[in-house]
Amino acid sequence: MKGITLLGVVLIILGLAGLVWPVISYTDTDTVVDIGPLEVTAQSEEHVPIPPLAGGAAIVAGIALVVMGTRRRA
Repeated sequence: MKGITLLGVVLIILGLAGLVWPVISYTDTDTVVDIGPLEVTAQSEEHVPIPPLAGGAAIVAGIALVVMGTRRRA
């Protein structure tokens, strides 16, 4: 498989994943108090939204790369 075709397939998969899971969540740990041996931390859940337009654009770009990668040069 050519590199450009592989990149296109990866973009299609990432675009579909962006449409299926529109929000990525992760847990962030912050140190609130750090006094000698005493350390107090707080965990907060952060959310990163993925716009549907970005997922759709990744799918379209991936399809274009797959088509370009499968064409034979004359």
